[in-house]
Formats: sequence, C-alpha cells, structure tokens
Amino acid sequence: MIALLQRVQHALVVVNATTIAQINQGVLVFIGIEKTDTPQQADRMLKKILAYRIFADQEDKMNLCVKDIQGGILLVPQFTLAADTHKGNRPSFSNSQPPKEAKILYHYLLTQAQHQYPWVKSGQFAANMQVSLCNDGPVTFIIQI
Repeated sequence: MIALLQRVQHALVVVNATTIAQINQGVLVFIGIEKTDTPQQADRMLKKILAYRIFADQEDKMNLCVKDIQGGILLVPQFTLAADTHKGNRPSFSNSQPPKEAKILYHYLLTQAQHQYPWVKSGQFAANMQVSLCNDGPVTFIIQI
C-alpha cells in the first residue's frame, strides 16, 4: 500500500462539477493499492497516517500529527500510485490490485479511518476526480507499507 501524504491548508475533490469532499487544514492522502495489500496493511497505514508528525509545534519543529491539531483528512483513491514506471515510457499497472478488490480494501481503510477519527472525508473510487489543494510548505511524503 502506498500513500502520498501532503500537508495542506485546504483541499477539495470535485466529481461531475460537484464538490464531494472538502477539508481545511490537515492532510490530503492519495492511496494506491497494490496486488498483495491486505486489511492488516491498511490498518498499519492508517495508524501511520494518524500519527505522522508533520505539523509544527510552538518551536516550529515537525512534532505534531493531524490528530494533535484536529485537522482534516481527505483520502483519495489513486490507482496510478501503484504503477510500475521502471521500464519504457508507459506505466504498467500490473502491480495494482484489480478494481473490485481494491475498492473493497479502500472502503475498509476509509471506514476504519472514520471510526478512529471524526474529520475524515473521501474522494470517490473509480471516478474522474478533480482535486484542488493548497500544499502547506510544501510538505509531501511517500509512505509504503
């Protein structure tokens, strides 16, 4: 499982000209699901997302997590994160989990996140989404579990 985590001042997802999810300060997390990913990996990824210390404390050190600042979390499924880009000029998606299984695992991650933290929003699985954000810093991390 791959997460591209961005610290944001705000972010939103639009589908068919309608805003379906929006957060203020917090983290925008693009989620890529690979063939071998499991619910246990999703649990570990969620634990990491909730505890990842990327927000500044009073001494301007990255010591606070999204929960500490009561920020929002916007999860966005993004199968292209699992692409193999090592060969040629066209990505291969052979490492990606098939859509039916990936959707189940994404919704598992989303449900767990919403049970553990009150300010979780989501993009729409398999939709053509327009994602807008103001990256704060910029601060961006890739997390692989």
